[in-house]
Amino acid sequence: MKIAAIQMISTPVLAENMATARRLLQEAAASGAKLLLLPEYWPLMGLQETDKVDIAEPAGEGPMQDMMAEMASKLGVWLIGGTIPLQAAQPGKVLNTTLVYDPQGQQIARYDKIHLFGFSKGEESYEEARTIVAGNQVSSFDAGFGKVGLSICYDLRFPELFRALGTSSLIVVPAAFTYTTGQAHWEILLRARAIENQCYVLACGQGGKHVNGRRTWGHSMLIDPWGKVLDVLEEGEGIVSGDVDESLIASIRESLPALRHRKL
Repeated sequence: MKIAAIQMISTPVLAENMATARRLLQEAAASGAKLLLLPEYWPLMGLQETDKVDIAEPAGEGPMQDMMAEMASKLGVWLIGGTIPLQAAQPGKVLNTTLVYDPQGQQIARYDKIHLFGFSKGEESYEEARTIVAGNQVSSFDAGFGKVGLSICYDLRFPELFRALGTSSLIVVPAAFTYTTGQAHWEILLRARAIENQCYVLACGQGGKHVNGRRTWGHSMLIDPWGKVLDVLEEGEGIVSGDVDESLIASIRESLPALRHRKL
């Protein structure tokens, strides 16, 4: 199956970002991709961290969810919707949520980001817990070629999450990695997750300078189960794509049965 990741530079305007996502999803599907991945925070990179609270939708309804369901059905693809803000029980906070739609436009999986990013160095500071409620359950789905494990951005630093998912054929990582941390660790961590889980990793980033002044690392990429980078887009808007080869997964796991050799 051909799969693709959509790299964006989201703005503070929801309508602009929805139009961009539609256009790039259509381009990716036209190239033959049957599983599409949007980045974290694709609907909005706000001027204030609280802006996402204002557009948060209740689970199951709203323009962001309607658009994703419509695009999955219209294009006949599996659509992994990056992340959108869903309403949380705590006032002033949201859930940072990945929703998955099948080619009929039905929502078939959901994952609420478990690990909330915190970083402070010089003038650069982030603390997602101020506006986001953490999830508490791992999630995956079957896309016809094997299990697809869901994760979001900062989750990448916690290998135990991927072990908890069990044996996967593909791990997806929608993200908005900062330029600072991405430059240092993004590719290393992604390749490590692919190697240790002997599966494909499709990572999808925000990739450039945003209106709010934030700069994201981009470098959306597809990595094979041996840790080889098959495609990468460094910065800017665009698409990363490639094929999932089930026979390669089986061959690597047979010749190097590390998953069967686990002790802990």
